[in-house]
Amino acid sequence: MNTIIVKRVDSGTPDTSEIRDLARAAGYTVVGEVTQSRRADPALQIGEGKAEELAALVEETDATTVIFDNRLGPYQTYNLGKLLPEGVEVIDRFTLILEIFGQRAQTRKAQLQVELAELRYELPRAEAKTSLAKREEHPGFMGLGEYDESREQDIKAQISRIKDELERIEQTEQHRRERRRDSGFDLVALAGYTNAGKSTLLRRLAADLEVSENEDLHPDLDATAESKDKLFTTLGTTTRRADIDRRDVLVTDTVGFISDLPHWLVESFKSTLDSVYRADLVLLVVDVSEPIDEIHEKLVTSHDTLYERNEAPIVTVLNKIDQVSDAELAEKREALSSLAPNPVAVSAKEGQHIDRLLERIDEELPDWEEERLLLPMTDDTMSVVSWLHDNAHVDDVTYGDEDVVVSFEARPAIVSQARSRASELRTAAAESA
Repeated sequence: MNTIIVKRVDSGTPDTSEIRDLARAAGYTVVGEVTQSRRADPALQIGEGKAEELAALVEETDATTVIFDNRLGPYQTYNLGKLLPEGVEVIDRFTLILEIFGQRAQTRKAQLQVELAELRYELPRAEAKTSLAKREEHPGFMGLGEYDESREQDIKAQISRIKDELERIEQTEQHRRERRRDSGFDLVALAGYTNAGKSTLLRRLAADLEVSENEDLHPDLDATAESKDKLFTTLGTTTRRADIDRRDVLVTDTVGFISDLPHWLVESFKSTLDSVYRADLVLLVVDVSEPIDEIHEKLVTSHDTLYERNEAPIVTVLNKIDQVSDAELAEKREALSSLAPNPVAVSAKEGQHIDRLLERIDEELPDWEEERLLLPMTDDTMSVVSWLHDNAHVDDVTYGDEDVVVSFEARPAIVSQARSRASELRTAAAESA
C-alpha cells in the first residue's frame, strides 16, 4: 500500500521520522511526503496551495492513502477527500495507531482495548454529526455520512459494556498477581517507549520460558520472547521467570509508550499498564542511542505516566550502549542525572552488564526476612516443610523426635503465612494430645 506522509507544524522544521515508522509498522510503503510550517487551516489542516501540491504528488506516485501526522477533524477529512483523486483514503495519526493496534491485537483483552479506543475516537465525531445535523435541520452534513441520532447512544452503550468486561478481566489478572506474590514471587515490570528494547531485555532476563501451564503467553512472542525492531510488537503483556540468587522473580513486558498520544487512547489501554502499577519494581527502559533532548522528553513523559499511580521504585535502564561510545554514554548519564540519578547501562542485544542489572533488581526489591520456626511433628508437618522449600530459601531443617526446626529466608508475606501455618500445626497437635 503506497502512502504519502503529511505533517504540519506551527513553526520550525517538521520531523516525519516517527510517523514514517508508524506507517511502516502498519504495512504501508511511504512513497513521498508533504510538510508545511504554518498555522492550521480550518478547512484542510494544510494550506490550499499545499493541499493542491499533495494532490499532484498522489497522482504522480499512485498513492492509495494519505496519512496526516496531525489530527484531522471530520470536516477536514471530507474536504481533503474531495480534493484528492477518487478512491484515495485520508487518515490521521490516531487512526493509523488504532489500525496498528487492531492488526496486533490477538488476545481478548487487547482486542477489547482496541475496540474501546476506536469507539472513544468515534464518539466526539458522532456527537459532532448529531449537533451539526440538528443545527442544519437535514439528515446529513457536508457529505459526512447519514445522520443517525441513535449512533451516539449506541457508542456510549458499547463503551460501557467493554469497560465492564475489561474490569472483569483485570480482576482475574489481579487475583493471579496476588497468588504469585503469595507464592513468594517478586513482580518486576518493564516500561518505556516502543523500540527501547524491552522485549530483548526480557529475553535476556528470562531463566524459565514457561512460568506455568496456565500462564497466558503473549501471542506476538514465540517461546524465546521474540524481539523486533518494530513498533508495537508488544500489545498485551508477557511474563517470564528470572531467577535472581535466592529470589523467584517474574518479569512482565508491557505495551510501549509512544509520543503525543491523546488522553482517550492512553485511557483505553490503562488496564495493560496495571501490571506496571502493581509491580514491586519497575524497570524504565530507555534507548540511550537517541538524541539527548528526545531521551529527556521521553523520561519526563514516562515519569508523569508512571508516578500517577505507581508506588514501586523505578530504576532507569539505559539500553543499547553497544551503539554509543563511552564518552557519549558518560555525557548522557550526566545530562540525565536529575531524571535518572542512578541508572544501569546495558546492552540487551549483546548481553553487556546484564549481571549488574540483576544485582540492582535484587537490591531494589523488598528485603527478605530471616525466620526460625519450631514445628510440632504431626501428619501435616512435612507438607509445610515442603511448602517452605517451594516458596522460601531454606537454610536448615533439623528433625527431632517431637518437632522440626526450620530456618529460612523469605518475603514478608511468606514469613507471615509460615507463622500462621505453624500456629495451625501447634493448635492441631494440642487438640489431639
